Amino acid sequence: MGTIKSVFATNVFNDSVMKERLPKETYKQLQRTIKEGRHLDNAVANVVANAMKDWAIEKGATHFTHWFQPMTGVTAEKHDSFITPTDDGRVILEFSGKELIQGEPDASSFPSGGLRATFEARGYTAWDATSYAFIKEKTLCIPTAFCSYGGEALDKKTPLLRSMEAINRQTLRVLRLFGDTEVTSVKTTVGPEQEYFLVEKEMFDRRPDLIYTGRTLFGAKSPKGQELDDHYFGTIKTRVAAFMEDLDEELWKLGVLAKTEHNEVAPAQHELAPVFTTTNIATDHNQLTMELMQRIAKKHGLVCLLHEKPFAGVNGSGKHNNWSISTNTGKNLLDPGDTPHENAQFLLFLCAVLKAVDDYQDLLRISVASAGNDHRLGANEAPPAIVSVFLGTELTEILKAIEKDEQYGSREKELWKVGVHTLPRFPKDATDRNRTSPFAFTGNKFEFRMLGSSDSISGANIVLNTAVAESLSQFADALEQSADFNGTLHELIRSTIREHRRIIFNGNGYDEQWIAEAEKRGLLNLRTTPDCLPYFIKEKNIDLFTRHKVFSETEIRARYEILLENYSKLLNIEAVTMLDMANKDLLPAYSAYAQKLSDTLNAKKAAAPDADCTFETERLKQISALTGDMYRKTQALEGTLLDLVQKDFDELGRAQYYQRTVFQAMTQLRIVADELESITDRSFYPYPNYGDLLFGVR
Repeated sequence: MGTIKSVFATNVFNDSVMKERLPKETYKQLQRTIKEGRHLDNAVANVVANAMKDWAIEKGATHFTHWFQPMTGVTAEKHDSFITPTDDGRVILEFSGKELIQGEPDASSFPSGGLRATFEARGYTAWDATSYAFIKEKTLCIPTAFCSYGGEALDKKTPLLRSMEAINRQTLRVLRLFGDTEVTSVKTTVGPEQEYFLVEKEMFDRRPDLIYTGRTLFGAKSPKGQELDDHYFGTIKTRVAAFMEDLDEELWKLGVLAKTEHNEVAPAQHELAPVFTTTNIATDHNQLTMELMQRIAKKHGLVCLLHEKPFAGVNGSGKHNNWSISTNTGKNLLDPGDTPHENAQFLLFLCAVLKAVDDYQDLLRISVASAGNDHRLGANEAPPAIVSVFLGTELTEILKAIEKDEQYGSREKELWKVGVHTLPRFPKDATDRNRTSPFAFTGNKFEFRMLGSSDSISGANIVLNTAVAESLSQFADALEQSADFNGTLHELIRSTIREHRRIIFNGNGYDEQWIAEAEKRGLLNLRTTPDCLPYFIKEKNIDLFTRHKVFSETEIRARYEILLENYSKLLNIEAVTMLDMANKDLLPAYSAYAQKLSDTLNAKKAAAPDADCTFETERLKQISALTGDMYRKTQALEGTLLDLVQKDFDELGRAQYYQRTVFQAMTQLRIVADELESITDRSFYPYPNYGDLLFGVR
């Protein structure tokens, strides 16, 4: 591995490369497109494309692709080589401006939610010039948006870019009212912390459930789990450290600001956290991070699991979305400064976020909804399914004082001390962190902690950007129409605190009492994906997205259908996999163990009629009874799938049936199967067990 400076961004066509390789005027025009959103002239695109092609070929690239993010949850790419035939039977290497800015992949085979008929194949990818092109495995990758022939967004990038434009427009309106004329653009920034598991590939390959679904559908708890908290921040094992080193280098080559890595709470669980960057770039980088984690793990004989709950009984994996708002002049609009109670601009933006989270708590829950994430939310390891905001003691007291129109008595920073003179003394933070909060203020940003490990971060940030844009729009309307700016500003802050204080909760989100308290406050508790998705198409939410031109109503309804359909398909795959494992492997294995017990019992009685056969007799009864019960549970699960064929459900009804009926049958089957595993001779169990998987990497 070279030095970080020598490898960082070496595979990225970034600003320094552009400045070096493009004519000055072309570079200036491209920068206007990137920074100000201006249209890119075709002649400029041709010059950029040629320079990009020459650079990529020098780096060993042979192909190019428009790299996009369809509604599948993963990225997509179609590779074309640079070669063009000549009349003399040779080839030349070409890459035009048209090929750079527009591609035409087949749109018919991607999820569209009814936006496209199967026979309507044409779709378009369009270059996102604000996200740098990069080289991945000898292919020049051009980050793009993906739209249908009719202009509807078929991806996760297009609405994200629209939401960034929406919050930019409304934030600039507010800043102008505060007299700020220097800021010309505002962007949200994100730093997504990524959790994941690493298991031995040889063991992974022997688990059909991990192969097909990404999680263990069967598996009794191992004698040790995470009870001792000894894995968290523990010494990183040699093989894992080697994987992390390779991952860092590959990410750095792609300009991904990988910074922090450590062991997480559960055995075999780890985390990687990057430095903040602009939201659409952070989204691209997180997709690359997940892809590279999986690819590089295999080079080390490992498999990276990104499912939200790969193992029962230990923590699942999430993704913390650290979100803030920054100006092109370098100011963080969520930085309270040393005296937040005197910082009216900060307080207004803080109130905009509080209002947005309260008004659109349903959309924030929807933005993290998936079959995998349903296992985590509210499971004493992740935030509950109830959305609330943690502000900490100081900010909460400031807001209370403003609401009551009282003077806030600011305090001097207390020095941190633990009674050991040789340890440094430094100012304590104004408040502790709250790991149980779904949406926590952490100094100069908000940490949205509900995202699942495999999620694209685009969905959550689309909602955050648009909802906060709506709050700022309402604030700007009121302030622009007022003859008394300061008086209206004060009343806006005060009334917003009063109307939305119910969303503030600084306590333990895992406490059962909080669920009852949240219900009294009128907060939503949408525990499962089928519970929350109908809120997506409520009139207030359609109005929000259409007014800010983030989604059309057609695009919203399409995504609603896609999310429901995906949920049902995932649970169907899990149910069918369980049946396959139970019928072909587990039931025969337990039956074979029963046969061995029976043979041993008969042999002992034949050799010595008075022999003590208590173990064999009782265990045989136990195994036989449980095996019979497991067979009945297997038949019951199969029956739920057969019944489904006879029912005439719409997509919501189908998803609800999977959640309430099929999933419950799966749970019942697993309970008895796991009990059987716990009392069966280890040599008869057909798969690597939890102990093998969680502690197998040494």
